[in-house]
Amino acid sequence: MHQSIYVVDAFTDQPFRGNPAGVCVLEYPISDEIRQQIAMEMNHAETAFLTKLGEGNYELLWFTPMKEVKMCGHATLASAHVLWSTEQAQGEIRFQTKSGELKATKQGELIVLDFPAELTEPVLDVKPFETALGKKLNYVGDNWMYWMVELESEVDVRSFQPDLMAIAGLGREAVLITAKSESNIQDFVSRLFGPNVGIPEDPVTGSAHCLLAPYWSKRLGKTEMVGYQASERGGFVRVEFLGARVLLKGYAVTTLEGTLYLDKT
Repeated sequence: MHQSIYVVDAFTDQPFRGNPAGVCVLEYPISDEIRQQIAMEMNHAETAFLTKLGEGNYELLWFTPMKEVKMCGHATLASAHVLWSTEQAQGEIRFQTKSGELKATKQGELIVLDFPAELTEPVLDVKPFETALGKKLNYVGDNWMYWMVELESEVDVRSFQPDLMAIAGLGREAVLITAKSESNIQDFVSRLFGPNVGIPEDPVTGSAHCLLAPYWSKRLGKTEMVGYQASERGGFVRVEFLGARVLLKGYAVTTLEGTLYLDKT
C-alpha cells in the first residue's frame, strides 16, 4: 500500500533553511506504532500525519523520532503548505489535534496559523537553571510544554553552548532560551533544546512562539513582532499577539516529495 510523504522546510522561503518537517497525507488508516516508525525513518524533529475528515478539515498528529507530541507549530505550517500546494485543500484549513482545533489561512504566500497563547509562571528558585545553563538569567518561566528562560543579551543566546544532559535533568520537553534583539530586523531571538524528546536543538519552533509572543508583547509594548530562532539553519517567525490567541506567520518550501510503501496496518 502507498502513502504520499513530503519534506517541507518551514519558516523560510529558501530550501535547506528553517525547520524541516515530514508530512504524510494518509490515504488509509495506520497504527500509532507505524506512525512512530515512519517518524524514526524520517528522522526530522517532527513528522505530521494528516487524515481528511471533510472539506478543509483534517485530523493532525505529530510524532518526533521518540514519541507523539501534543503541539508542533512548524509541522502544522508544513502541513498547510502541502495541502495547498498539492491542491488538496482550498481556503481555510481546520486541523483537529490533541491540543484542540488549529486554523491555517493565507496572506499571499505567507501562511498564518491561529494557535492558543501560552503563558508562563515565574520560577522563584532559578539557581538550578543557572547551574544547568551556566548563565546568569533575567527570568525563568514554567509552562506545560517548556521552560522559558531569558538570558541577558542576544549574544548570550547566539553563543550558548548547551549541556544537553544538564538540560534533560531540568525536566519538561525542552528548554527555550530567549533575549531581546539588538537588531532592527527582529524584536527578539531564541533557541530551543529538547533532549527529552530526541531533539538536541530544534531549528525553528512555531509552538515556542506561543510563549514568546505574550512574553515579549508585555516587555516591548508591541502586539506584532518578528522573532528569529538563532539555530544553525535559522528562521523567522512573525507573530501577532491577540490576547488568548497568537497568529504565527511564515513561509514554507517543499524540498522532497515521495511515496511510502507499507503493508496496510
